[in-house]
Amino acid sequence: MAHFSRLYAISIDVPRADHDATVAFWSGALGAPLERVGQYPEFSGAKLPDHDMIVLAQRLGDGPARVHLDFHTDDVDAEVARLERLGATRLERAGNWQVMRDPAGLVFCVVLDRPGVLTEANATRWD
Repeated sequence: MAHFSRLYAISIDVPRADHDATVAFWSGALGAPLERVGQYPEFSGAKLPDHDMIVLAQRLGDGPARVHLDFHTDDVDAEVARLERLGATRLERAGNWQVMRDPAGLVFCVVLDRPGVLTEANATRWD
């Protein structure tokens, strides 16, 4: 099925104890304050200057620190199927996003974007 997708976010996942220090570090490193994301208090983020991409610091309950990428799409099922054909595997579905692993085992997410956000001008159309 035809749909749009794009790489949209770099997420820095950190244990709860390291979250505030990580937010402070990446705010300074990027020169952009990472601010709490309204309805998702476990996320702090900033849009990168001169980019459509954002950086997020995600507070985890447990687990090791890691970085993961988020693809935004207007059709999660179609994008997940496309990525599975390339070798990705599904891990878990969480609301409007799918957690996946690439062939090397690295975690990434496919996230449903708001209707009308993704267009020929800012995303790739997959037929």
